[in-house]
Amino acid sequence: MYGLLLAFHVIICILLIGIVLLQSGKGSSLSNIFGGGGMETVFGAETPTVLNRITAILAVTFMVTSILLAILPGKLTRKSILKEVIKKPSKTIPNIPPSRTK
Repeated sequence: MYGLLLAFHVIICILLIGIVLLQSGKGSSLSNIFGGGGMETVFGAETPTVLNRITAILAVTFMVTSILLAILPGKLTRKSILKEVIKKPSKTIPNIPPSRTK
């Protein structure tokens, strides 16, 4: 399940990058350089609402999958290394005769 969610997250990332790069910025047209910023609305140089909606949907999906990927690994691992060490019987130290000092 984690692998599928991670693959879906990567696909969403790539789509989001593509959609954002397709959009033109607000001040990127040639008319803005010469002070004709009001001409954008006449010629329809604004980003279509469809791209805005797709960007919003992809952004929300990206956030949700990011949160799920952060939370999910903790819920998938149910065993603790420390608990396993505590449950194992400790090995007894063999009786070693004391060393004789001269």
